[in-house]
Amino acid sequence: MTPPEPLARQCGDAISAGSAVTWPLAARAQQPVIGYLANSSPSTFTQFLTAFRRGLSEGGFVEGQNVVIEYRWSEGQQDRLPEFAADLVRRQVAVIVASGGGAPALAAKAATATIPIVFMGGTDPVKLGLVESLARPGGNATGVLNVSTEVTAKRLALLRELVPTATLIAVLRNPASPDAGGQLSEIEGAARTLGQQVQIVEASSERDFEAAFATIARVHAPALFVSADPLFTGQRAQLAALAAQYAIPASYSFRELAVAGGLMSYGVDLTDVYHQAGVYAGRILKGSKPPDLPVSRPTKFELVINLKTAKALWLAIPPGVLAIADEVIE
Repeated sequence: MTPPEPLARQCGDAISAGSAVTWPLAARAQQPVIGYLANSSPSTFTQFLTAFRRGLSEGGFVEGQNVVIEYRWSEGQQDRLPEFAADLVRRQVAVIVASGGGAPALAAKAATATIPIVFMGGTDPVKLGLVESLARPGGNATGVLNVSTEVTAKRLALLRELVPTATLIAVLRNPASPDAGGQLSEIEGAARTLGQQVQIVEASSERDFEAAFATIARVHAPALFVSADPLFTGQRAQLAALAAQYAIPASYSFRELAVAGGLMSYGVDLTDVYHQAGVYAGRILKGSKPPDLPVSRPTKFELVINLKTAKALWLAIPPGVLAIADEVIE
């Protein structure tokens, strides 16, 4: 649900400084406050925030009417997350929603052992120490996963079908992300199963993208597998433009990157992930505890093929792949 115009304006003012919307003390005293801690920039995540608010509204909470959301945007600067998390704890928010992988979730977890946390991420939260198990989270955190090992293996196999001559596939990852190690293990495991050689290329900020693509060209990798990371999702237009510039067929985790011009995507519906996080936040505001809310795992996946990009690359999409695509962009 889109907030009223005055609220939207206040959110925009707060966004640029990574700070909160300022609310009258009387209104704050009467309304629960959600702390929204994001490892991203809001300008590229508008549709996901809409989905989050929709999930909240299903629990009876509407931003600007009976709930306040304090936004903290790191703008991709992960070192700011601990101070933002600590500030939300000082403000005694009712729940912290950690968006953008393991980094904000870990920052929130380090800042409080009592305030409930709802995270969104793609790495095993048990290995990260966020929960005791997916079914019984324990502690003060639960959340929604957006990637699975099965998806990684399937996506690599689909890329091989699109570029069957690719003896080497480049893998772009963000080494600064806490999720990087887990994702790399999944990718390398899938590559071993397929007998596929991969070359790891790293980018921890958008300033590294040009050098990363130059490296991909230098090692003559004819295809690119982009790991799931909020940095890459947020800078999807730039990644798609570079892939087009270097004429490299690329595979991504989420539909939004294919819509931005990427060749293909296979993964969960991100809007559904944010919607579910909103539902969980609403349930916590109504009294549920994180240990009683199992970590939600993805069950619905979508394959998107950008036929326009394929034609620009002079790449013929196998009929079998087109037949199973959930969406074909022409």
